[in-house]
Amino acid sequence: MANAAEHSTADGHARVIGVTSKLGAARLLLWALAGALAVRQAAAVLRVPPAEWPGGLHLPGSGGGSGGSGGSAVTSVYDAGQFAGTPFAGLVLKPLVGLATPSLEVAWTCVTLLCVAAIGLVAARGLPDPVPRRTELLAAPVLTALMMVSLPVREAASPGRTAVVPVLLVLLAVFRVPGDRPAGLLVGLAAALQPALLLFAPLLWLTGRRPAAQTAAVTFAAATALSWAALPRDSWTYWVHHLAGAGLGGAPDGLANQSVHGALLRFGLTGPVEVLLYAALAGLIVWFGLRRAVRYARDGQLLLAVAVTGCVAVAASPTGWRHQLLWVLLAVAGKIGKRAADRRVWPVAVVLAMTLPSAVLLPNLGALAPVRDNVLLLTAVAAACAVPFLPRSSPYWRDPVPTDYGWPAQARWSRVPLLPFWRRVLSRPNLLLELLLIRVGYSLYSHIRAAAPTSRSLAEGNGSQILGIERALGIDIEHAVNHAVVATPWLEAFFDFYYTSFHFVVPLTILAVLYWRRPGDYRWARASLGLATVLALAGFWLYPLAPPRLMPGLGFVDTVHGPQDLANPSYGAMTAISNQYAAMPSLHFGWSLWCGIVIVVLAPKGWQKLLGALHPLITVCAIVATANHWVLDAVGGAAVVAAGFGLVHALSGPRGLHASLPAQRADGTEDEAAVTPDTALAAQPVAGPRL
Repeated sequence: MANAAEHSTADGHARVIGVTSKLGAARLLLWALAGALAVRQAAAVLRVPPAEWPGGLHLPGSGGGSGGSGGSAVTSVYDAGQFAGTPFAGLVLKPLVGLATPSLEVAWTCVTLLCVAAIGLVAARGLPDPVPRRTELLAAPVLTALMMVSLPVREAASPGRTAVVPVLLVLLAVFRVPGDRPAGLLVGLAAALQPALLLFAPLLWLTGRRPAAQTAAVTFAAATALSWAALPRDSWTYWVHHLAGAGLGGAPDGLANQSVHGALLRFGLTGPVEVLLYAALAGLIVWFGLRRAVRYARDGQLLLAVAVTGCVAVAASPTGWRHQLLWVLLAVAGKIGKRAADRRVWPVAVVLAMTLPSAVLLPNLGALAPVRDNVLLLTAVAAACAVPFLPRSSPYWRDPVPTDYGWPAQARWSRVPLLPFWRRVLSRPNLLLELLLIRVGYSLYSHIRAAAPTSRSLAEGNGSQILGIERALGIDIEHAVNHAVVATPWLEAFFDFYYTSFHFVVPLTILAVLYWRRPGDYRWARASLGLATVLALAGFWLYPLAPPRLMPGLGFVDTVHGPQDLANPSYGAMTAISNQYAAMPSLHFGWSLWCGIVIVVLAPKGWQKLLGALHPLITVCAIVATANHWVLDAVGGAAVVAAGFGLVHALSGPRGLHASLPAQRADGTEDEAAVTPDTALAAQPVAGPRL
């Protein structure tokens, strides 16, 4: 017995050591990734000519550029019209003007990126206890890598911008500096560089750190007075003429100003009405945001309290520039949702909002412009006032409702193992997360497709090759079908309508129905569609192909887009994002075939299966009749769809196991009502998820 116990203990120690070594290797790889992203960001900044830096060192004594040579001397911090910092920031940076050389530019960028890494380290140490071992080791490099690719850091790395420094000063004051007086000094200096951060003084006061709050207020007042004494004209410009910097460094209604004031100006409000509405909204944000921050600080979630206060400061400030919004990324420290599957929603939403252009997140529709233009502001306000972060006293803080999984399936082939992240989940995925990923995935697909090779000579040569193959096979029916449809107006109108209307509507409708009625099958269908689309992208890159409507001299009629000027061919449908030579394989037919297969397999009634089978048949007629695809394009579309279904089957098991198996908790235990795998395969659920 003793030997068995010792052996068990030894095995346990070996497993712990193995896990620790894997985490250590992962940590090194993540830090290497963060370093590579930092180098990439530095190279991107240093490739920009100094005269084009939006926050360049246009300070007193410089010659109008960051290099300090040429032109008349600049007598004010704001004369060049680009510097947007406080007079105190200008006073601090003034000694650097004489050193404004390429070496200083390199040093500035490198120091800024090192500060970002320091923020990642300090913030990771500020996570509330208890911190899992994996999170403790990986949080700092993951957060640093995310910040390196975020919009704020990509803009803040330009010389002359100090937005990263106040964030680091506040984090050091809250988490690393012992004593209230030194901490208050750092907060006061941060507020002197970014006045809205003076809101951290009330946070300190309300959380019992009154000496730190007093020191912060005194330091801010002293630094501001010093800048008034040294730069009175600039101080008057900043504090009085421009109301704490509004309009300096850029138009106050520009998209770069992600504050409530900037949003109201973009909505067309001006004058006293805008000022009163801005004051009311800013007051409400400060009231609710600070109350929440104090509550989280008292709950032991100090990093979340700091992030919320920073979001409040930027949103309520007259100018909340994009490079000052790093606080939003720190708000991923908060947890939301009772289910384990919901925990990813908020971090994913924040990361997408902070790293991707708003046009990727939302379609380019006029009705969505107010949201699309203010994505960062809305994210900051949501973090400050709306997102229901869980308190540590919640029973779901450490133990969320686990996800239900089906029985484990065996791999189809011994050399192709099932992917563990594709375990058969029975519960319905989070709707917001799904919508975000679908939208971002489609936007990335559109951009990649648009970036595929578009050589006209190559595409037309491939078109002639396809036509030659079809003639050899006796299936070159495109010209005859196209002209027969053109000669029949009602048939032409029908196929034009079908081609332009059902391509997106039918797949999205099917996904919506599956999401609501059959969540297990939803995941199977969604994965197969996504894989088929990714495979199609490879075809667009490897084989650019001119469709019949863009083949000169063949006499095809473009019934959808009208006559084509082949000297300057248009893109046709979705001209803003679509590649005109991305024709092989045809996703018009491929997606319709996916719809038909899903409906035929899952629909409970015969007439529904018949409609599903007719959809790809009508679609292939439409793409040929409108001269938008060759017949072989449809064959290519069928091939990628078949490959998509095949990959899902090979990597995650048969479809029936996705929806039909008894629940298995994340810890490996089964549901009490579970049945055997043999009897489970015969079941066909039609209702929603079991939680």
